[in-house]
Amino acid sequence: MAERDAMQLGRLTSRVTLAALAAMLLSGTAGFAKEASQPVRINSFSGAFLAGRVAEVDNDLDDAIAYYKRGLAFDPDNQSMRQSLMLALISNGQFDEALPYAEKLKTVAEVERFSRVALAIDDIRKSRYSDAVNMLKLALSSDLDRLIAGLMTAWAQQGEGKPTEALATIDGLSGPEWFDLFKTYHRALIAEKAGMTKESDEAFDKIIANAMAGGAAPDTWLRAAEAYSGSLARRGEKARALETLDKAEQFVSGRVMINQLRAKIEKGTQVAPLITNTADGASEVLLDLGSALNRGGGEPFVRLYLRMALALRPDSDSALLQLAANAEQLEDSEAAIDLYRRIPKDSPVRRAADLQTGLNLADLDRNAEAEAALRKLVNSDPGDMRAYLALGGVLASQQKYAESAKVYDEAVAQLEKGASETRTDGGQTSNWNIYYQRGISYERLKEWPKAEPNFRKALELAPDQPQVLNYLGYSWVDMNMNLDEALGMIQKAVDLRPSDGYIVDSLGWAHYKLGDFDQAVSELERAVSLKPEDPVLNDHLGDAYWRVGRRLEATFQWSHARDLKPDADVLAQVEKKLSEGLPPVPEKATAEQPSVTPPPAVKPAEEPKEEQRTDAGSNELKAEPASYRVLPGQSLWSIADDVLGNGNRYLEILNLNPQLRNDPGRLLPGQELTLPTSN
Repeated sequence: MAERDAMQLGRLTSRVTLAALAAMLLSGTAGFAKEASQPVRINSFSGAFLAGRVAEVDNDLDDAIAYYKRGLAFDPDNQSMRQSLMLALISNGQFDEALPYAEKLKTVAEVERFSRVALAIDDIRKSRYSDAVNMLKLALSSDLDRLIAGLMTAWAQQGEGKPTEALATIDGLSGPEWFDLFKTYHRALIAEKAGMTKESDEAFDKIIANAMAGGAAPDTWLRAAEAYSGSLARRGEKARALETLDKAEQFVSGRVMINQLRAKIEKGTQVAPLITNTADGASEVLLDLGSALNRGGGEPFVRLYLRMALALRPDSDSALLQLAANAEQLEDSEAAIDLYRRIPKDSPVRRAADLQTGLNLADLDRNAEAEAALRKLVNSDPGDMRAYLALGGVLASQQKYAESAKVYDEAVAQLEKGASETRTDGGQTSNWNIYYQRGISYERLKEWPKAEPNFRKALELAPDQPQVLNYLGYSWVDMNMNLDEALGMIQKAVDLRPSDGYIVDSLGWAHYKLGDFDQAVSELERAVSLKPEDPVLNDHLGDAYWRVGRRLEATFQWSHARDLKPDADVLAQVEKKLSEGLPPVPEKATAEQPSVTPPPAVKPAEEPKEEQRTDAGSNELKAEPASYRVLPGQSLWSIADDVLGNGNRYLEILNLNPQLRNDPGRLLPGQELTLPTSN
């Protein structure tokens, strides 16, 4: 039980509570403090360049900038060093300081996609629109560069008072299919700014009618819905404005900006335009592309584009929000906190940013500050369930379960008074999470009679919530209770979240606890393939191997678990097993096994036929992968089952789509995936 407790606690603190709450509040990921760097004595150009590169890789831009400047002292005309310094300065928010370097690099084709865009931004800020148009003519460009330069050119032309020419520039942008959403959105914005209502509405209607296209760039699609709804409201078309927001709610529920916009429209409050001037429009281009890139990795490039967006619109709450989330992904909680605190106090997302600030303070082990900040937010709006979840999560991460239980008790009391529901991206109320987290707190306190009703209430509110199904099901297995129902729950959780290594591990470990060791091996191998870096999952697989007689492999898995630096309790058990092995299976465990009727076993993924293997002998298929657009309600498992004929092939889909690895359970309608051959 101690081993499982350690694993469940780790999951609770780093995934179920803080990171999960961060995703719910801001679609971000909790970060960690970076370690302080030590100064390095630099006596050569090459030493400065190398030190700068290392600092940049470590996300220490302050040191990187210092080293690059030192390098230029040795070789003032070195273009590579100038380029590195310019990009580091922009990424660090020192845009104006980067401009002299951009000026010196504007004729260097390999870097002009950044240098000339930076100079064009400065021109737009100073209303030198014709200069910006000329500066945005790039000699070399990728699809992304061409789209950014083209849309920013259109906004500069709009600034010159040439909206028809601006729309023609957008229409003339040729490129891949994913261009269409961005082109249509900025066509709508420019037409609206120019008073061309017919053209603007046609473009907005095209976007709203094709929600599937928003899967690749959901933030842009949602901002288009917000912009259109606001435009309609300002013209007195309240019903159409609310209808547009209804469609946005169907696409992604719980977006704070949409909820507050709806409240304004319903009350008849004046809605300000999303874009008020040319600089805002050009900033929106960089925000849209940076946000789209932020979903698939490439954090340094995302940061660069978002910093450029802020150079044009320093108070952009959306750019600040995205940058803060980007800082968290780069494990820089200090930077994230600074960015969240820059969000204007009257912004619709300021409260969510304050909640996220509390979580980042906890990630920095500044727990007293985090608790005080989050308690203040709870007291300021007792009906906001997000604040209880954030505060309770911070307390639980410190194993203060009695205190976290009291916080959730307060939340439940508010719900019983009729507190408003907070909706999540899954379309369910977040109230299930209040009961779920309260159940965990009581379970940690070993007060199961209080814990179980909370898990059941959570399932009543969200019957298909895999976290609850998994936690309750495993807890029953661990206590030898309700075994048939428990295994069914865990299997359902796996079906709903087949690429979650922790949930798959629960299924394997449940089979292990019930003495079904062969099935345990099958499931635990899947779990380790999904989460190879987790020491407890590797330890579990070692136990299962030992029970089926694969003792050499068991020893390897235990050794690997030890090397992954588990918690002290787990480490002690692993070292004991490495020296002594496992004791014989107790008679009681085998006697209880026949009383359980486990659900049908999940078949392992089929091996490709020999003629399908590559010359290197791998399992990769020679056939070209296919493209597929996600439909509403689909999961990786259901896509694999429907399209490929075998749900277990979801792993192949995951391998072909690395952008899903951070959050494979979340798919959006219209999102484009690469699929393996269906044969």
